[in-house]
Amino acid sequence: MLLIIYSILVLFYWSLLTLYLLINGHKINYLSSVESFINIPERSVVIIIPVRNEEYGLKNALTSVCNLDYSNYKILVINDRSTDNTGIILSEMQVQYKNLSVINIETLPPGWLGKNFALYIGSKSSDEDYILFTDADVAYEKDVLKKAMHYCVKNDLDHLTILPGMISSSLWLNSVIMTFVIMLTAVQRPWLARIKKSKASMGVGAFNLVKRSTYLRAGTHKAIAMRPDDDLRLAALLKSAGGKADVLYGKGKIKVEWYSNVKEFINGLMKNIFSGFKYNVFLAAGGAIGTLLFFVLPPPVILIFGNNTERILAVCMSLFQLILYGNMPGSNGKWWYGFLGLYGGLIITYVIVKATFTNLRNGGIYWRDTFYSLAELKRNK
Repeated sequence: MLLIIYSILVLFYWSLLTLYLLINGHKINYLSSVESFINIPERSVVIIIPVRNEEYGLKNALTSVCNLDYSNYKILVINDRSTDNTGIILSEMQVQYKNLSVINIETLPPGWLGKNFALYIGSKSSDEDYILFTDADVAYEKDVLKKAMHYCVKNDLDHLTILPGMISSSLWLNSVIMTFVIMLTAVQRPWLARIKKSKASMGVGAFNLVKRSTYLRAGTHKAIAMRPDDDLRLAALLKSAGGKADVLYGKGKIKVEWYSNVKEFINGLMKNIFSGFKYNVFLAAGGAIGTLLFFVLPPPVILIFGNNTERILAVCMSLFQLILYGNMPGSNGKWWYGFLGLYGGLIITYVIVKATFTNLRNGGIYWRDTFYSLAELKRNK
């Protein structure tokens, strides 16, 4: 009896989740469909890029930013205590690109995460009308900034997030990322970001374009100085300050290799996933259990221990998974990633459990080689 109830519940979950994400996901537009010309002078933009030990891939990504087809922008790279060849690469590129400036941070003041402080310093060291916060591994097509600014000005936006296309040659990593994207999208509901009455918001480190006046009114990165999930928190901060926001898909225009393998994905998520549960053990436990119950356990449990009826329900559930993984709007998903949903769920469950246990055992997190206690992180949650 319990297994048939579980089978029906899981099938209902996946059918509802698939319809919910596919229907609402199509409410978000693509940057590629935005016109790239505007009949008013191009507003000034500063692109702020924090870097720390980014020598791998930095030159290629930064070159794409330096060659954007936009007449009124500059690039400000904040080198946050790098110990590799990042500084040398930046010095060489400064000679080649006159719109590129570099600020070197030698010490980190107390009460700040390194990346957040770097972004704050960048904002304080510039005065352009708009600020684009982005990462050092993001590659842009030439017309990205022109299209984004056209859309921003035309719609009088205070904040525009563009969701990048994820690139990776690893089938296993792609399946894990797709599982993570599905979960994050269901929680954040980015299609509601433009609705003023909704509390939903969305921000990504790859592309957060903000109006400076709204950013200052919201409190800048000072208000989220100790947040590991700074991109998501910045979006929420701007929305709470009355900022008008929107989200676009960047597929075909912006791409990023988020991680190169599953191990890097695990290590990367370890430092900030607990903050997503507000440093609450019970919320983290609920997230881990929910992932196990709906992503990991259904296929093996139902197919091994179920009767024919329950197995049919499991097959129907798998069909919905295949549909969702293969048709998730804005993604590079493939239908066969659905067969690896169990693996993706297992990896994410592992990250939640390990991150929670490790953070509690150590009493905090390590971020860019600096330790931060849970006490000080919670004060700024």
